[in-house]
Amino acid sequence: MAYETEDQETQYCFPDINSSCVKEQHSTNGYIIYLFVSFLSAWTVFLNLLVIISISHFKKLHTPTNMIVLSLAVADLLIGLIVMPVEAVKLIETCWYFGDTFCGFTLILIGVIPSASLGNLVLIAVDRYAAVCHPLLYPQKITMANMLMSICLSWVYYSTYITTLVIYNRYFDTSHRTDECYGQCLVMMSFSWILTDLFVCFVFPCVLIITLYLRIFYVVHQQVKVINSLMKGGKCVTEGSVKRKSESKAALTLGIIVSVYLLCWIPYYICTLTVNSSTVLSVLTWVLYANSGLNPLVYALFYPWFKKTVKHILTMTICQLASSLVNIFTEHEL
Repeated sequence: MAYETEDQETQYCFPDINSSCVKEQHSTNGYIIYLFVSFLSAWTVFLNLLVIISISHFKKLHTPTNMIVLSLAVADLLIGLIVMPVEAVKLIETCWYFGDTFCGFTLILIGVIPSASLGNLVLIAVDRYAAVCHPLLYPQKITMANMLMSICLSWVYYSTYITTLVIYNRYFDTSHRTDECYGQCLVMMSFSWILTDLFVCFVFPCVLIITLYLRIFYVVHQQVKVINSLMKGGKCVTEGSVKRKSESKAALTLGIIVSVYLLCWIPYYICTLTVNSSTVLSVLTWVLYANSGLNPLVYALFYPWFKKTVKHILTMTICQLASSLVNIFTEHEL
């Protein structure tokens, strides 16, 4: 009995510190989770690396729309490379042993990268809205230079906001940090900050995306009706009509990516406000992260060029001279 009592004694992360957090015992489930996260992380990094190499290498893919796809792939790759491993450690290990400074830096990264992904989705919605609803102005307004600047500003915006949120709530505003123990790595926010974060990182982007896509789908529906009526009447379909149909197809494809992202984000943010279960929040968080490994599969299903570029990459033909100039499109593809 004496042995059982000693074995059940409470263990602390830092036994020499009075305010130390309690250390939970490892279980076999922890190693299963590590194995699953390792596979998911490798899968996410590999597939998004294929997207990044494809768009970066092949000149035909250097378009404003694909620059957003490239930025989204970079964010998804960072989720697999950085966010997933760190969150796995925080999920299994109840103690944080890497110091307060590294904790703050990690919290900033975990906040910035998923938020930047949502920022990319906003840019995709704006880009598709301009292409479908204002096709004549699109080439003048949505240039490569303007798009690259917009992407950079989006990353800077979310980096600045998340950095301010983490530093202020973790190091300056201590009024609401009542039950924090030594060895934790998290951000406790006041109610006003929670509402601000909800609006900046969820409500405003989602409302903007949904509004733009409702308008896009309405215009696409009208354009398809016109094109179909022309074809049924035996009239010649102009090059402009074919171009609009192509833009509509791109909008629908990217709309699937946006919809899947929102289906992951909306339950997560709703539960952060209404559900107190850490298990439910952990599951929804990992559903959100797992989505980063799904986007390349959407490209593979709907973009024939992605299948071709992957074949070039895996067979190492991209190492050949002038391989970046290869035409990966047919006349019927995007």
